[in-house]
Amino acid sequence: MPPTSHNHRQVNGFVRAHVHTAPRTVLSALEWMEPERARAGRNAHFGAQSALPVAKRRPSQTERLTSARARPRTRASRWRRTGPIGEHPRPSRPTGPLLKWAGGKRQLLPELRRFYPTSFRRYIEPFVGSAAVFFDLHAAGRLRDRAVELVDTNADLIGCYTMVRDHVEEVAAHLEGLAAGHAVHGASHYYAIRDERFNPSRERRRQPDGSIAYTPELAAMMIYLNRTGYNGLFRVNSDGHFNVPAGRYARPRIVDRVRLLQTAAILQSANVRLEHGSYLQSLESAGHGDFVYIDPPYAPLSRTASFTAYTASGFGPADQERLQRAIVALARRGGQVLLSNSTSDAVSALYERSADVAEAGLRAYRVPARRAINSVATRRGIIEESLVTNIPRRSDV
Repeated sequence: MPPTSHNHRQVNGFVRAHVHTAPRTVLSALEWMEPERARAGRNAHFGAQSALPVAKRRPSQTERLTSARARPRTRASRWRRTGPIGEHPRPSRPTGPLLKWAGGKRQLLPELRRFYPTSFRRYIEPFVGSAAVFFDLHAAGRLRDRAVELVDTNADLIGCYTMVRDHVEEVAAHLEGLAAGHAVHGASHYYAIRDERFNPSRERRRQPDGSIAYTPELAAMMIYLNRTGYNGLFRVNSDGHFNVPAGRYARPRIVDRVRLLQTAAILQSANVRLEHGSYLQSLESAGHGDFVYIDPPYAPLSRTASFTAYTASGFGPADQERLQRAIVALARRGGQVLLSNSTSDAVSALYERSADVAEAGLRAYRVPARRAINSVATRRGIIEESLVTNIPRRSDV
């Protein structure tokens, strides 16, 4: 409704109109959003004198919120905000891992990229974890028109990714409810979700083959616990119960809707397959021309540094030896292999001092990396990690 009265006052050399009946907040918001339109409106109501410059000021938070609510939401703006399911949302940042994961490879990507092959047939990850390398290859366009197999023995991980792929809106809705509860109750809410809902639900839905029939609600609980638990760990005890304590985060980012939608869109690609299964079966199925990135639970550098409890069965020295034999066999079949592991004595013996590894064309490199898992924060820092591969190292990355 147009104002019924006004006056003018000299302010810092400018004439400023004062409107008595129209709310100042709405006018200021309009001036902030569309200054030319605002001036045109004043000209129509107040005459030529009001066309003089208006003294500028920074809009208040209330005015900014008002303008955001008043701004027309076009179909395009809604699409940018939520993204249509089944298509890629327009990303505000490169897509990274949805989950925090012990031993995640985001910080090691600059070194790993030096070993990405120039060409390959399929891409296979038998220990998918946070899928940092998968998302990095996807962002670079390296997986276009190539079959992708993402495999893990962790039933919760594959179940969570499957629900994000198939029911992302429901997952997001449940996650928002969990975030609201955490904002009020904090750690007590974390333990209530972990012990009274998440673990019991996992056990009820566990299948004879070891997989878990995940639901959108269960996936949301896993993401919530991952975002608010200690160091983003996923650890289970001998009974298979998730037992990670609450983390100490002032403002954990629990709901990242953009990343959820981006992850769902990528996993919905026709060439991407998620599978709960054995790393050995995955490696045995790989062949000539396939690119296989292998990121197992690391061999511990010391007795107190072990963290291999991603599943109740763990991943011990015998598993490391079986893995080495499978990698050697794959390299001999013409597979393009890239393994990351610790630089423990056991790993050095398996890869740096093995005649079979050298004969298969595999070579070990040591690269700097940041250690994130240690109960004492001052003991986290730069260490060396081992990369074993038969792919030539590039210097132009």
